[in-house]
Amino acid sequence: MWYHCRITSAHPKHCSVEILSSHSDSHWPYRVELAIGPTKNLDRMEWWLEKSVEIGLDRFIPLRCRFSERKELKTDRMRKIAVAAMKQSLKATLPQIDEMTDFKRFIDEPFSGQKFIAHCMDDQPRQLLANLVQKGNDVRILIGPEGDFSQEEVSYAIQNGYIPVSLGEQRLRTETAALVSVHTIHLINNLSNS
Repeated sequence: MWYHCRITSAHPKHCSVEILSSHSDSHWPYRVELAIGPTKNLDRMEWWLEKSVEIGLDRFIPLRCRFSERKELKTDRMRKIAVAAMKQSLKATLPQIDEMTDFKRFIDEPFSGQKFIAHCMDDQPRQLLANLVQKGNDVRILIGPEGDFSQEEVSYAIQNGYIPVSLGEQRLRTETAALVSVHTIHLINNLSNS
């Protein structure tokens, strides 16, 4: 909810307000979940999270993959960045930010929406993500770490209902691929509304 308020009592350590009006947040009618192998350079992950929250993200899952260079991630710092981005973009919903999660454990987690895995293996058939996103459906997408997913990880995801996708002709850095994914999901949903 959004509230329009008037300060009734101001103090350096607290304040009181009177609610003058309220309205619900215009949250998108589908969920966007992104699981990503964090980059070695933490600044890039923070940049990606900030931009993804501005565009619209419901859940961020840092994945511990075979080729992950970063095995741990400070989620408290990531939450602070998400809060700042949420405020900046006038959103009232803070995305869920998970602790670092093992790849296979995450794949085994139930999810009823569309499930995609973006990878760079040329010998594996992939479809363009933009051609597969269905309007109004919850979407979960996996983005590999620098060095991509292992062959075993891709196979395991596919065996568990993930559809292999491409994000286009260009090879993208991890954080760029993640941002393109989030944007594509919202773009397809918004184009379908017009």
